[in-house]
Amino acid sequence: MREIYAGMPWWVKWVAVPVIALVVFGGLIVGILSFLVGLLFKVLVFVALVAGLVYVVRKFMSSSSSRGDW
Repeated sequence: MREIYAGMPWWVKWVAVPVIALVVFGGLIVGILSFLVGLLFKVLVFVALVAGLVYVVRKFMSSSSSRGDW
């Protein structure tokens, strides 16, 4: 197999084979990338919601403790 591949012109190795691979596995690659981007987006939304919750709780706790001093 290596001998056959070694005897091919450069454009077959570096252009045709990658294009064929993208055509054959393109849907799989797009599916994996969209899954990863969606997962990253969900993680970022989760982190933002937890940070907002922590901010609100700290704000509420600090304002309720300062009222108790009066």
